[in-house]
Amino acid sequence: MRVNIINPKAARLLKDLADMKLIEIQDIPSNGFRDVLQKLRSKASSAPTLEEITSEVELVRAKRYA
Repeated sequence: MRVNIINPKAARLLKDLADMKLIEIQDIPSNGFRDVLQKLRSKASSAPTLEEITSEVELVRAKRYA
């Protein structure tokens, strides 16, 4: 389960519930690939669309298996 916190007060409520041992909060393990991808996207002026990615993958596959 993943929860996106919008209001900072909700984070405090969740921490209080964890302190009372009613819930357990676990950090999401780091994903190296995701971190690199986010870093590259933050430096790019625009992210490629799904269609652009798909066409590039199909082009590389066509060259590899031709």
